[in-house]
Amino acid sequence: MTGLAERISLERDERGGVTVHLDGAPQSHVQLDDPTLLVFEYVQHLALAIDTCAATPAPARLGVTHVGGGGLTLPRWVEATRPGSPQIVLEPDVHLTELVRRELPLPRRHRIRVRPQDGLTGVRALGSGSADVVVTDAYAHGQIPAELSSAAYVRDVARVLTTGGTALWNLADEPGMRYTARVLSTIRTALPHVALIATHEVLKRRRFGNTVVVASARPLPEDELRREVARANLPTGLRLGRDLDRLVAGAPPLGDAGMPSPPAPDARGWRVV
Repeated sequence: MTGLAERISLERDERGGVTVHLDGAPQSHVQLDDPTLLVFEYVQHLALAIDTCAATPAPARLGVTHVGGGGLTLPRWVEATRPGSPQIVLEPDVHLTELVRRELPLPRRHRIRVRPQDGLTGVRALGSGSADVVVTDAYAHGQIPAELSSAAYVRDVARVLTTGGTALWNLADEPGMRYTARVLSTIRTALPHVALIATHEVLKRRRFGNTVVVASARPLPEDELRREVARANLPTGLRLGRDLDRLVAGAPPLGDAGMPSPPAPDARGWRVV
C-alpha cells in the first residue's frame, strides 16, 4: 500500500460529486445521488452511443462488459437506466477497486461484477456472444495500453459481442489524430460499421482530446445517431461514412502488438492555436 495515497485520491465537490484522481490526473467522476448525471464529456458520448445503438432500448436490460473500471461511473449509469443489467468490469487495479467500493458504494441489488483482470486477459476468457455492449475505457499511466488497440484484441471483442452488438472505445489523441486513424483502421477489419463521436474542437483536430468509437458487425442506426448527437448538451459532432473514410485513408491497421496512445501534453499543449 506504500504510495497508494499519492497514486489514488478522491476529491469531493459542493454538489455531492466525487472525482477520482489516478496518478495525479482526474480519472472519473461519480455522483452518488444521481448516477445519470455524467460530467466528463466522453462519458456522455459513451452513454449516448449505448442509448442509440444498443440492441434493445432502455429500460430493457443489457449485458455490458467494461474494460477499465475507475470510479465505475458508466456501470452505475447502466444500472440506473437499465436496472438489473448483468455487467462485468475488468479492472486489474485491486487497490483502486477496493477504495472506490468502500468510499463510493454501489447501489443495492446491482449485478455489477468486478474482476481483477486486464482487458486482454479478461476479454479472452469471456464466452462468445456473451455481451450486448463492450466498452473499452482503460488507461495506464495516462495512456491507452498498446494491447487494447491490437488486432488480436479487436477480434476478441468482435467474438464476445452478441449478434448486432456494439463495441465502444474511448480514445485520446493529439490534434493530428494519427493514432485514432490507425485504431479505426484496425477495428474495421473485424467490425466494419464504425462511427466517431467527439466535441467539434477535437473532430476539427484543434486540440488533444477524447473521441468515442462506435463499432458493430451490423449497420449502425446512422439517422438516430445524427439526431442524438445534434441534441447533445455539449457541442458534439459525428463522423461516419465518407468523412470517416477520409480520416482513415492511408492509415495501416495495427498488428497483434498494437500501440499505446500518445501521452497527454501539459495543459498548454492541448489546443492548436
